[in-house]
Amino acid sequence: MFDSSHFHPMIVHFPVALIIVGFLADLTSLFIKSEKCLSKAGYYLMVLGALAAMAAWLTGKFFTFEPDQGEIVKIFEKHETAALITTLVMITGALLRIYLVVKRKEETSLKWVVFCFYLLGFISVSVTGFLGGTMVFNYMMGI
Repeated sequence: MFDSSHFHPMIVHFPVALIIVGFLADLTSLFIKSEKCLSKAGYYLMVLGALAAMAAWLTGKFFTFEPDQGEIVKIFEKHETAALITTLVMITGALLRIYLVVKRKEETSLKWVVFCFYLLGFISVSVTGFLGGTMVFNYMMGI
């Protein structure tokens, strides 16, 4: 039977994939400067990844239960913190990048600030996914 607790597991794979692939596209564009499509793909994936991170965080916050005892509580709290960091970092980075694109300032030194936000988002979404997987596979949470 379907209930609202299924929303979070259905959504969480999107920010993981979008942010990781987008970051790798942007990273690759630094080495292959002739391919402008890689940077453009990184841009669109960053924006979509930020929106997906927000959706995943919201579904986790409002549609999943919080464990109240055992070792899983610490993992859950770390997962929740990492998810919030991912969401805030990606939204901030995406808004800054949208600003740079709209103002046609993509090739200024601010692109490195955006890249750092993307790197932090890449790291934090990886940690978030690892902790979420640990809860599911090691503690059977949500199963």
